[in-house]
Amino acid sequence: MAREGARPSYDPAGPDHALRTALQDLRTGRWMAMRTLLADTRQWWQWTQRTQVLAAAAAGTDVVRAWLAEEPGSGPATVMHARVCVERALRAQRERHRRTHELWIEAWDAAQSACHAAPQDPVPWVCLLALAQLDPEQRWEEHRAAAPDPMLPPGPWGLLAEAGRRDPYNREAHHRMLQFLYARGGSGRLAEAAGYAQWAAGQAPPGSALHVLPVYVRVERYRRDSGHDAALDLHWVAEDATREAHRALRSWFEHTHRAERSVPDLNHLAHALWGSLQFQDAARVFDAIGPYFTPPPWMYRTPDRDRAVEIFVQARDRCRAAADGFSTPR
Repeated sequence: MAREGARPSYDPAGPDHALRTALQDLRTGRWMAMRTLLADTRQWWQWTQRTQVLAAAAAGTDVVRAWLAEEPGSGPATVMHARVCVERALRAQRERHRRTHELWIEAWDAAQSACHAAPQDPVPWVCLLALAQLDPEQRWEEHRAAAPDPMLPPGPWGLLAEAGRRDPYNREAHHRMLQFLYARGGSGRLAEAAGYAQWAAGQAPPGSALHVLPVYVRVERYRRDSGHDAALDLHWVAEDATREAHRALRSWFEHTHRAERSVPDLNHLAHALWGSLQFQDAARVFDAIGPYFTPPPWMYRTPDRDRAVEIFVQARDRCRAAADGFSTPR
């Protein structure tokens, strides 16, 4: 594979060219390309990913509402409506908007409708899981179900199980569970999230993106604790950090085809391997990334988030130089 050397940039579609075309159409207020794209999407992992990216782009528009008005019986349109409503509720919560609770209830109703309109689809259940983070006190009964393992805390386990019945090891569903655990707050809660990530990875088959979950938790711990203190780079060379990066490489990256790999997962894995000084393996992951940079986790390495791309390029160049030096006969 030819190496990508150009300066990378963030593209929510990543290498999914069909998704990029649908996004361009959506941004001009049209929905037909989105409809066609989703009709042609056959695998749940890709369906989950595409609907998430499309909803993020559509949340500030009425495009999906127009589609649903035109085709009120459409399952995909109903699912996309739920996606958009959830995205709006989560944004309102982040911005502490006064309509957060109203948007939350609207999103919950939309997700329930999607569950009925598309009973085999995991995404409506992923939507309900995403909304669980708006209830960190676990006031809703469905958010305090007993965990499948006694070492794990109560939470929206029933929602996760429903998503899993439709798409086992659904990547976004497990990330939404992590976000719920983060939202509960406190340093002890982060330990719960780490335990959950290890448990989920331990249940997953080779090739599952769940093997990368522990790497995400390590980034979250660094984000909360670092204060951008360079001394905390030791965080990444600790034995358990090195082991987590290595396991993600062996259990996920080496068992997947290029098209199946999430761009955020690739970026998190490259970052973890670089940080733990596993430069040769990191160079392989950087080659798989190509130009498809994602701001997290690189932006947590600098107080100036505009320098995230620069950090990425420096890490990529360092790893490639080390790999090339190792492979060159002396």
